[in-house]
Amino acid sequence: MTTNTYTVVGMTCAHCVSAVRGEIGRLAGVTDVLVDLAGGTVTVTSGQPLDEVAVRAAVDEAGYALAGPASKDR
Repeated sequence: MTTNTYTVVGMTCAHCVSAVRGEIGRLAGVTDVLVDLAGGTVTVTSGQPLDEVAVRAAVDEAGYALAGPASKDR
């Protein structure tokens, strides 16, 4: 398992959380998506390392933006 935390810009409400969680959750290999609205972070657990370009595209599709590269948690 791999866990990475991303900073997401623009999330302000529960709908934002749901949109980001849904788009990232569709990526192949993702097993869990935890969104911290107050902290502006998304922690993604997957069975294999994710392509950051794919994560960025998923967040963009939800209507938000990654603020920078992921920090690897595990």
